[in-house]
Amino acid sequence: MTANLNQVFWYTLTPLDVLMFRDAKPFTPGERAWAGSVFPPNGHAIAGCLRGLLQTQHHLTLCGPFLCHDRALHLPRPLHYIGTQPLAPVPWIQQQDPDHPSQQMLWDPRRPAPLLAPGQDPQDRADGEEKANRPEYRQYLAWEAVERLLQGQSLTQEDWTCPPGQKPKPWTVETRPHNAIQAGERQVKDTDGYFVENAVRLQEGWSLAIGVDHNTHKALQNAGIPTSLRLGGEGHQALLERADHLDPQWQGLQTQSHHNFAQGDRALAYLVTPGVFERKRNGVATCQPWPWEWKLAHRSHANQSPGPLVSVATERPVPISCRFQDRHDGSSIPAPQVFAAPPGSVYYLNRPQPLFQDQPQTPQGRRNKTHNWRRLGYSEILWISYGV
Repeated sequence: MTANLNQVFWYTLTPLDVLMFRDAKPFTPGERAWAGSVFPPNGHAIAGCLRGLLQTQHHLTLCGPFLCHDRALHLPRPLHYIGTQPLAPVPWIQQQDPDHPSQQMLWDPRRPAPLLAPGQDPQDRADGEEKANRPEYRQYLAWEAVERLLQGQSLTQEDWTCPPGQKPKPWTVETRPHNAIQAGERQVKDTDGYFVENAVRLQEGWSLAIGVDHNTHKALQNAGIPTSLRLGGEGHQALLERADHLDPQWQGLQTQSHHNFAQGDRALAYLVTPGVFERKRNGVATCQPWPWEWKLAHRSHANQSPGPLVSVATERPVPISCRFQDRHDGSSIPAPQVFAAPPGSVYYLNRPQPLFQDQPQTPQGRRNKTHNWRRLGYSEILWISYGV
């Protein structure tokens, strides 16, 4: 039987120690004594550790990384919720309720429409003491909860809130100070003598989950699985294992997402990995929180053609740093920083529209360079039908 090259094969990366993933900010001990970190790692870091294991310039296609707990995928919480209350864009609210108070709102039509909560969060109380005792909300949802969201169902309070004793994020950050001592003395060096790093420790029972293409899966099996490999900075190790129980979970999410996309009605684009939306103009690269090809649905002037995008729910950008590698001697230099939309961002569209990144080739038949971001797992979107 011919292998399905579009199938995703899932693996888990279980840390054997703390992990360190340096952020994209420049760092030199002595000039800036605090070395920032980012977690979960981005696609470049995962691709680097897999290629280091395979010892080859293997062309791979990634999905994720996500988190895994109790043999279940966990995806970032969608950002279009305040507590347990979903938000809706003002134009959609006004179309549904002509008497809504938002009819009196003034907002900039050159930007995405404002978001409002059509109702009241059941957990929202006027009493200050009750507010102080409100439960903490999960920042990662199990795949079954995400599947119900894709099916248009409402989640339970148990789906949203953390169990007693658990934190919203399943990891802790440990601060690690470092001193460099002058040779032959018991004094810290005046130059490059002190700096601080942040290390991440995943809670027990949690791991990272990554999906790979068929060719990469075959190469990993030939390399011998399970095995340990270097993940992140400072030589920290992780255990790489095959997780075939995750294959049908992701396939189920993808099937429902494709079904929602095919409906062609109002939809929410739920970003589950960092979204890199970069455009170069006059030699200057600019990033923004939503895809450049998705034009706004509301027009700021009469000559503007309306697009599908109504509004955006997002947070501060995620800085991503990668490197340029020389094909001849293997040396590399830092590449310019890229700022990605954070996972969990949600886009409101009048009709679904695919990403230009999804296409391996341009309409002119040339190689689509932006497709490289998708091959490394960035800008992964699940589609949710918007119920009135």
